[in-house]
Amino acid sequence: MTDSTAAAAPPKHDRFISYIHDLCRDNRTRAELRRGLGLPVERCNYMHRYLVPWLHQHDDISYPDTRRAYYSVASLIAARPRAARHTEPADTSATSWYLRPNLGAALGEAVRRDVMKAGTAESALHLMSRQSSDAVHRALPSLTRQLLSGGTAVDWSVLLKDLSWWTQDRDVIATRWLDQYFRCSTPSGVPDTTTTLPEENER
Repeated sequence: MTDSTAAAAPPKHDRFISYIHDLCRDNRTRAELRRGLGLPVERCNYMHRYLVPWLHQHDDISYPDTRRAYYSVASLIAARPRAARHTEPADTSATSWYLRPNLGAALGEAVRRDVMKAGTAESALHLMSRQSSDAVHRALPSLTRQLLSGGTAVDWSVLLKDLSWWTQDRDVIATRWLDQYFRCSTPSGVPDTTTTLPEENER
């Protein structure tokens, strides 16, 4: 796999998100997908019937991180708060992949709209930037729920790709998250010097 800033948005990621949104129209299916929140693939037995056929046809899941990313994002979509369930994925096909909002942009938007405190959002980003893929997956359910409950959208396709590459390119992805966070949270360009950063040895 390659990760080039010149690459267009992988259509398979957007198709997968649309597929999961369609599945979630059924209450039972949504409940079964939601059972995988924060769990490794090996403990997501109720999700296999929905994801294995799609992944077999559309992606190479020989990479454990790639497969877990799909399972994780599917469960996050299924676990959306009621108010966010009827939001369909936006048509971003004409938008360059790296211009689409990543998790950092979503957190920055939440801070700008007073949905989340700057210290909380920035600390979460700095902590995740040092964590393993497994730890990030465990942190996402509560974080995305807070964003969605406050009316802040998450670009699931971008998150899916970032999670797929986390182990190989964690520093690059974390830098992009922080870059978009500061662009969105401080539109005036003046940094918030009141933010309390986590201790370097905090895990």
